[in-house]
Amino acid sequence: MYPSSDGKPLAENDWQLEAILSSVDILRGHFGERPDVYVSGDLLVYYEEENPRKAVAPVVFVVFGAANHNRMIYKLWEEPKAPDFVLEVASRSTWREDLGAKRSIYAALGVTEYWLFDPKDQYFDPPLQGLVLSDGAYRPLPARVESGRRTLSSAVLGLDLQVEDGKLRFRDAATGEPLPTYAEQRAAYRAAQARIEELEARLAAAGSANTR
Repeated sequence: MYPSSDGKPLAENDWQLEAILSSVDILRGHFGERPDVYVSGDLLVYYEEENPRKAVAPVVFVVFGAANHNRMIYKLWEEPKAPDFVLEVASRSTWREDLGAKRSIYAALGVTEYWLFDPKDQYFDPPLQGLVLSDGAYRPLPARVESGRRTLSSAVLGLDLQVEDGKLRFRDAATGEPLPTYAEQRAAYRAAQARIEELEARLAAAGSANTR
């Protein structure tokens, strides 16, 4: 009765795909140790029981207070609450819906923060926008400039969001440190392994020299 797919592609281009996958990966990594935080993307959220037409598929969303386990779909009447944070990534065929129908649905569901990102800077001005629900309607979150970059804060996530070289970055609000992507984590791991191997080689060479 409640399909797990709407038949639509996840993304229309590589810029949109990278933004979606990277955001889900980063947020899952950040909140992964918490059993009460659920992070997902492009998952159908059904919001009216016995009416499978009443569904929306946020490309990235976070729910605080929902169990952290895999799901086929997200049914609001079986879950503790609606998403607290939703991010939509613009494409040629979706940006109007992001600004219109989806915005209205998320407000009606009580989604606290609604974010919009345009990786190609073609549809939204500015390309990164954060909205917070107030009295049933969304109002823009204030932006500030840090290190030459426009920065917005998500009170829901406890993170700052920026656009850096066309990519969406999440930063720890307390330390200012960026949350690493999977690729960055792999690169850091490889660099650490190389340093360990270099140190081991030096120690082995020093030990060999001392035994002569």
